[in-house]
Amino acid sequence: MKALADTETKPSKRSREAAETRENILEVATHEYADKGLAGARIDEIAEKTASSKRMIYYYFGGKDELYRAVLERAYHRIRAQEQDAHFENLPPVEALRAIIGHNFDYHFEHPDFVRLVMNENVHHGEHIAHIASMKPRNRSVIESLGAILKKGAEAGVFRAGIDPVDLHSMISALSFYNVSNRHTFLHNFGVDFAEPAVRAKRREQIIACILAWVTRD
Repeated sequence: MKALADTETKPSKRSREAAETRENILEVATHEYADKGLAGARIDEIAEKTASSKRMIYYYFGGKDELYRAVLERAYHRIRAQEQDAHFENLPPVEALRAIIGHNFDYHFEHPDFVRLVMNENVHHGEHIAHIASMKPRNRSVIESLGAILKKGAEAGVFRAGIDPVDLHSMISALSFYNVSNRHTFLHNFGVDFAEPAVRAKRREQIIACILAWVTRD
């Protein structure tokens, strides 16, 4: 019986350790790629900052480009998973839209590496994200959720009919993204720090009000 128990335990322990090692590599690589971009990041430096080795990184991911794509996939998975878990579409339409805008705004502020990764990938014209097969199906979830909220709102007479959920998503993302991507230049140019608590809270409500005004029935 003991031998059987050991047989059952060892694979699960190995699997757990492998998953932890892989997650550790992705966490460190996320910071490296966000800070230095694909061209500036080095596998040697990533290996030095993880509990693994350069050889282990190649074993799990195949190479520098593949690791970068895994980092991108993980970053998008995290924001979409949180949105799906929240089930915003089950709330009353106005409350649901306020919640999803606020969540998106907060997520960008709390995950600046995500913003920098997206900026870096746009420098590469989306070349690498195009190779991630799961990306389009995963991002479809947020469009479906927004579509359901808009439909419910239109049926209740509180939102205008005919609003494209992709247009709505692009507006939410753009207004949330700017506060992180342009924080430092805006601070130097206008003396306003988007990360200062009072400014952040004000911007959050302004964005929610702006988008609600656009979708609200006249």
